[in-house]
Amino acid sequence: MKDVITQQGRDTLERFKMEAASEVGVNLKSGYNGDLTSREVGSVGGQMVKKMIDAYKQGIKA
Repeated sequence: MKDVITQQGRDTLERFKMEAASEVGVNLKSGYNGDLTSREVGSVGGQMVKKMIDAYKQGIKA
């Protein structure tokens, strides 16, 4: 599965992650983020899932 992901896909996911972090107020940086708490990192992941679900629901309505 790891070989299926393209560089463009990685870049898109990275931008998506940074956007979600910005929306929840987490100072996420490229590379190592070991100084963040589990709560902060979890809020970024939660925001990403929320946005994906919303996008899916919008696709169904269209």
